[in-house]
Amino acid sequence: MNPTRFVTAAAVFVLFAPPPRLSAQADPDRTVAGGGTFPAGWHVRTEPSRQTGQAAPLANVKFSGMGDGLHATVGPAAIYWRDRDTVSGNYHVVAKITQMQNPAHPEAYGILIGGRNLADSTQSYTYFLVRAVDGMYSIRRRGGYMTRPAAVVEWTASDAVTKADSTGKATNELSVEVRGGRARFMVNGKEVYAGDAASIDANGVVGYRVNHNLDVHLGPLGIHKL
Repeated sequence: MNPTRFVTAAAVFVLFAPPPRLSAQADPDRTVAGGGTFPAGWHVRTEPSRQTGQAAPLANVKFSGMGDGLHATVGPAAIYWRDRDTVSGNYHVVAKITQMQNPAHPEAYGILIGGRNLADSTQSYTYFLVRAVDGMYSIRRRGGYMTRPAAVVEWTASDAVTKADSTGKATNELSVEVRGGRARFMVNGKEVYAGDAASIDANGVVGYRVNHNLDVHLGPLGIHKL
């Protein structure tokens, strides 16, 4: 083999290879001005910091009322809830959430159900997210603050998800209906998954989850007993 030809081919491959996916280390939680104070009755719990392993600073979460809903501009990923928003049995929960601009790489937002002990290390909940950047959704279960969530549905493409427009903006309505032992997950009124309610966290607090470095408007959370 001609060594010069081999080196030239390798150089061409490197030159035209696609760029590597942006790593979490290259996209740290951003600093957000004006964070750390929240609407009355609302609780916020951030994910562990990549650097310290402790809860990321609440100072980098700006969460406030806006119009008939709420607005979150965040560094760290976090969950948002009110203790009074607790439901069990047969119910329907729904919220419209608008991504205001594209993040540096695909990040997700959505709603949580079945929340328990959300403020401590034994927290558990099921969360339903969409990614407007690439039109995907996922359903995951959290069983412990320091425990990696388990996928009920891994990231899956769906034409039900409204993708971001040229400005990075997209509105998606997420809803979950629990009835007769079944749980239905819908995006913009279209069912994307249905399963046994016993296989998820169905009874407990409902709220929102917003992943890191996002700017989103959270429409009112509708909770309806069936």
